[in-house]
Amino acid sequence: MEKMVEAVVLLFFVLSGLRVEADGSDHKYKEKEKVPLYVNKVGPFQNPSETYRYYDLPFCIPEHVTEKKEYLGEVLNGDRLVDAPYQLDFRVDKESEVLCKKTLSKEDVAKFKDAVLKDYYFQMYYDDLPIWGFIGKVEKDDQTDPGEFRYLLYKHIHFDISYNQDRVIEINVQTDPNLAIDISEEKEIETEFLYSVKWKETEIPFDRRMDKFSQSSSTPQHLEIHWFSIINSCVTVVLLTGFLATILMRVLKNDFVKYSHDEESPDDQEETGWKYIHGDVFRFPKHKSLFAAVLGSGAQLLALAIFIFILSLVGVFYPYNRGALFTALVVIYALTSGIAGYMATSTYLQLEGTNWVRNLLLTGCLFCGPLFLTFCFLNTVAIIYNATAALPFGTILVILLIWTLVTSPLLVLGGIAGKNSKTEFQAPCRTKKYPREIPPLPWYRRTIPQMAMAGFLPFSAIYIELYYIFASVWGHKIYTIYSILFIVFIILIIVTAFITVALTYFQLAVEDHEWWWRSVICGGSTGIFIFGYCIYYYFARSDMSGFMQTSFFFGYMACICYGFFLMLGTVGFCASLQFVRHIYQSIKCE
Repeated sequence: MEKMVEAVVLLFFVLSGLRVEADGSDHKYKEKEKVPLYVNKVGPFQNPSETYRYYDLPFCIPEHVTEKKEYLGEVLNGDRLVDAPYQLDFRVDKESEVLCKKTLSKEDVAKFKDAVLKDYYFQMYYDDLPIWGFIGKVEKDDQTDPGEFRYLLYKHIHFDISYNQDRVIEINVQTDPNLAIDISEEKEIETEFLYSVKWKETEIPFDRRMDKFSQSSSTPQHLEIHWFSIINSCVTVVLLTGFLATILMRVLKNDFVKYSHDEESPDDQEETGWKYIHGDVFRFPKHKSLFAAVLGSGAQLLALAIFIFILSLVGVFYPYNRGALFTALVVIYALTSGIAGYMATSTYLQLEGTNWVRNLLLTGCLFCGPLFLTFCFLNTVAIIYNATAALPFGTILVILLIWTLVTSPLLVLGGIAGKNSKTEFQAPCRTKKYPREIPPLPWYRRTIPQMAMAGFLPFSAIYIELYYIFASVWGHKIYTIYSILFIVFIILIIVTAFITVALTYFQLAVEDHEWWWRSVICGGSTGIFIFGYCIYYYFARSDMSGFMQTSFFFGYMACICYGFFLMLGTVGFCASLQFVRHIYQSIKCE
């Protein structure tokens, strides 16, 4: 128990450290005092994963480039902060200050032209406040040749900064198209890069300076759509639960009455329906080691999701708390590995498995293995592109150390605890020695049609919310309404459990006793629907392009959907197991 408390304290210590401070200061400044400004990255606006270091483009570089020390989550997020040459001292106005005089070679002009063509944006951080802007634009040349385009590079940036007493509250960037360089022809150009600063006072308090980012996703129009999503999901739940309450309970009641009459006069008629297979329904599934590993991994991912929601609801993931989500995912996944070990080993031993150590290894690699292989491929792509998504060797080493020193030991401890629990599988019916043959089934009773029915309803309950999540993760929107997302997640769990229970009953009613794997596959089939939505979103709702962005999108979304398959498959099986135990405990089976 003490170790668990220490782990929780460590988790909150790590996450509290994510609230980045300006070089250790308290964000209070005196007049003319230097305020930290860092340039971060540049990249095509439509490709959020394809970002590069700011100075990969030939901007004005300071004499001494100092990289900012970053946390694990910031590196995973692709942030690479370095000192900026701009001097934005506190409450000091400037007009057309020369940043540098620079001679752009043909190669430099070609780089800028390619960046303008791809709609590159830049990102900076001023006192931990994010700043964005475009480096140029493409416009039609109506004066000389109406059929040609002009490529303009902005050489002047204007900073509007608001302050309240001794704190920075807000910063905005404006670019002047009239002060732009025509780089249509790839030739050597001499130019000056300029900037100006204007300070103004505001009454917005410091602790509310991030509110404008939160409000962008909680406007009345967006809230109306989100609540419509919840109402849609609730209607789905009500209809589904009503269907189950009306049909299943009535059918089960008739079954119980019928089977009780059969017990009084056993010679009158032969048993039929789900009671007929009571000697096979609790026969353990094939590939029990893999089955137990799926349940262990799914239970861990479910715990991970719940902890992430708890942290989001208490305000840890406020807008532009750089890397907080990624750090939380790594740390919590490591700390919850004991759940996977306990669930997998206890289940495996209940299924009369013998090699629990091999099962534990399979559990540890079932989700991490595909994720690691995907990461290796995508990190290689990022290295080839020289993008900031490529993790440094030190960061990879830290993740491997976390997996070696935290994840693996907790997984083993969970497995040992599961082994020592010595719980036996509670089956209300005795299993016969030889399995009964399953009668021929119509096509709609088979696995794939059942998966389609099982995945459609849960997916229909969440698909509206999926768009906003995708627009946040794979775009530049900000998602902050975690309470609504948590409600949708709970609805997803409930709908998955209910639809899997219903399909399990229908499967048993036609005397198909191989429901173990079917309940896992049907419960997790929502993950397949989500991946189908990924394909639709990429080609129909986004402007992403290029090999790197395509590989990152489908690679990581495949891992996420696989995680949903494991998590919801575990939910579906656990709900079905409780249901099957209940109905067979309610009748007399000989």
